Amino acid sequence: MDNQTTATVAKAAQQALGVKRVRTLEGRKFLTFLMANEKYGLEILKVREIIGMMDVTPVPTTPAFVRGVINLRGKVIPVVDLRLKFRMEAKEDTPRTCIIVVQLARAAQEMIMGIIVDEVSEVLDIDQDQIEPPPSFGADIRTDFILGMGKVDQKVMTLLDIDRVLTEQEIALVESSAEKTGPQPDKSSKGKNPQGKDER
Repeated sequence: MDNQTTATVAKAAQQALGVKRVRTLEGRKFLTFLMANEKYGLEILKVREIIGMMDVTPVPTTPAFVRGVINLRGKVIPVVDLRLKFRMEAKEDTPRTCIIVVQLARAAQEMIMGIIVDEVSEVLDIDQDQIEPPPSFGADIRTDFILGMGKVDQKVMTLLDIDRVLTEQEIALVESSAEKTGPQPDKSSKGKNPQGKDER
């Protein structure tokens, strides 16, 4: 098989995979949030809770996008700054800055992680016919963490596959950051469930 045929087959396989992944999203709910005035969404089933910004303990020698760790009701949780992970300009935290606590599916075990976003927006139902496959920007640009592009109210938002936002190597680094830090006093504020209601 020559190089041109191989490239054609690979491209077709990638497109087929994109369509397959979009089809699996039928009837899903998404938690939407803002970063740099752009709206993103992630599957609501991946969201454990939403908490207000709190003190984050930095961990030495971790990547810049790893803000540090927090103590959430006795459990040390690594926290990733999604702005820095996506190579956006850093921004000071505001009263609207939130930590979304998500659950990642891994082969060995599930992992709990916090992601810092500018602002949580709302929960939306996005039907299959409102989702387009992720765009292709060439072999050098990762798009495997994009579930699809959601079309809502004449606008387009990026729907994230939170399990793939970090590479396996990055996940290992994030996990090790939590292991390096011992138990701390619990400074977490009241959590919110994905619908925005306070936990009691």
